[in-house]
Amino acid sequence: METPPPPAVDVSGLRKSYGALEVLQGVDLTVAAGSIFALLGSNGAGKTTVVRILSTLLKPDGGTAAVAGFDVVAQARQVRESISLTGQFAAVDQILTGRENLVMVARLRRVAGPGRVADDLLRRFGLTEAGGRRVATYSGGMRRRLDIAMSLIGDPKVIFLDEPTTGLDPQARIEVWQEIQSLADSGTTVLLTTQYLEEAEKLADRIAILHQGRIIVSGTLAELRGLLPAAKAELVERQPTLEEIFLAVVGSKEQQ
Repeated sequence: METPPPPAVDVSGLRKSYGALEVLQGVDLTVAAGSIFALLGSNGAGKTTVVRILSTLLKPDGGTAAVAGFDVVAQARQVRESISLTGQFAAVDQILTGRENLVMVARLRRVAGPGRVADDLLRRFGLTEAGGRRVATYSGGMRRRLDIAMSLIGDPKVIFLDEPTTGLDPQARIEVWQEIQSLADSGTTVLLTTQYLEEAEKLADRIAILHQGRIIVSGTLAELRGLLPAAKAELVERQPTLEEIFLAVVGSKEQQ
């Protein structure tokens, strides 16, 4: 029997405060290698703070966190070499063409054959025809796809996507979902934060809900559905949506 690979992300008792405001109050989560893990939460729940700590941009006040087997504090350099981070807004240079953006990042990361890498990513993300155009002419979905393509340069083991479809129209959102799914299919571990519950429902292997600085529930969609009463049989048996689960769980915690 094969030994399962170590988790790509392993967090225990993570704490972070900003002055008197305790944003994270002991967060625990584990992300399996090669999976898509969705971290849900309302505005101010601490999702971005978790991502910033995991990507070594912020130091925790307590607890431990490891990414790709490296401690985010003691081995920050090794963590940065193993990850990529895509924020809420596409970090692309609008004056450059799509291909020039990719070549620039490849050179900054000292990747061999930057032109070949750029062309491969343009093809993979369906941007070959647009590769010679300035990014200022791209749609929102195209910019986001280019942004994610840039984040893959150097073959990171883990990619953090912080609200990757914020501000996109439904069609562009679906295009980005397809690219995120292809990342996991190719073995990349994806941790995404989102406020779009349908996004987590469509993509995630496991889902955690962060509320008032703590993970209040975590599991597969099927496991989370089991937290609510069984579906009522009407004309067709209807399973609860992730939105219904989220509102029920968060609401019950606020009443305590």
